[in-house]
Amino acid sequence: MAAVAGVSVATASRVLGGSSRTVAPEYERRVLAAAAELRYTSDISARAMRRRSDSIALVADDLTTPTIGMVVAAMERQARAVESFVSVSSTGGTPQRQYETVRTLCALRPRALVLTSSRFEAGALGGRLLDELLAYEQQGGRVVVFGDTDMPFDSITVDDRGSARPVGVHLAQTGHRRVVILAGSRDKANVSARTSGFVEGLLSGGVDVQDVRVVNCEVSRRGGFEATARLIGEGLDGVDAFVAANDLLAVGALSACRAGGIDVPSRVSVTGFDDIQLAVDVTPRLTTVALPLAGIGAESIRLALAPRPGAEVPGRLGAEVLGVPGAEVPGRLGAEVPGLSGAEASGCSEVEVPGRSGVDGPQRLTVRGSLVVRDSTTVRDR
Repeated sequence: MAAVAGVSVATASRVLGGSSRTVAPEYERRVLAAAAELRYTSDISARAMRRRSDSIALVADDLTTPTIGMVVAAMERQARAVESFVSVSSTGGTPQRQYETVRTLCALRPRALVLTSSRFEAGALGGRLLDELLAYEQQGGRVVVFGDTDMPFDSITVDDRGSARPVGVHLAQTGHRRVVILAGSRDKANVSARTSGFVEGLLSGGVDVQDVRVVNCEVSRRGGFEATARLIGEGLDGVDAFVAANDLLAVGALSACRAGGIDVPSRVSVTGFDDIQLAVDVTPRLTTVALPLAGIGAESIRLALAPRPGAEVPGRLGAEVLGVPGAEVPGRLGAEVPGLSGAEASGCSEVEVPGRSGVDGPQRLTVRGSLVVRDSTTVRDR
């Protein structure tokens, strides 16, 4: 490369390696022209031996869900804006796979790690995952968690229970009295918390606890379809609402109702949670809870690229809206996220952020969704 450009090896290395040392414009042009002619690409793994790469590694339970797709898309937009990029890995949500994936990624020296799961526990695997992450941060990396965690890292958590409660309140106030909750899997912390919130809202609105039935099923469209079809086959016996722990379950319930000749919403109402794009593409459009998924993705990147705790962070999302970290101040997450439209924009602009903690320690941001009433629910005579 240096020979083709007619410069020293040191000069070529400075240009191609992004050195802070100044190179004369003429030499820089010659090196870049030689690189293009020889189709040169840098060896990122070799460069990582000297300094961290520009990559931000996302570790997720499942990369096939619409919700994680919206989060990753926003992360990628935000990362590209600061000349970084996002790589993604799936673990299936098992602690052993999480540990193995994190250990491999740390060896590649990414700029930051963003972990997403319904629950990350410090004591998992005897603390080995936590130890690996702490060692990574001590070597200059950053860790951000999207999900419920007791680990000492910056985190963004959805208040699933608090976000779900308005769904139950709304159904009770609109005359619904016999409700089936499609609760998903018992071992999923987020959908379990949503189920608790649904029940809490229904009971506060006057629904009798004996008239609320919780049905566990696979957290998927198929799971929602099969559970609802089975209930229709058994006879609904006065059931006037299906409350699903996420939008995919709700879409499955809608399909089962259509297949079983049960009209929505005149016969039964159906609600979801997340407000994915599909929620407005189905007929009838889903009443659901909007989460700021794009805002969460963008904020994850901002946290990951922010200076170490204790340094001032000008222009950080939420600092102007929420005020001093640790104060319980209502606000809007995602109001300043550029380039959002459609379901993502509506999800970001109508979401309460109850507060932020950690003046000197980890930033802990809790996000609460907002109820969006559409065509899949109606008012019933009591």
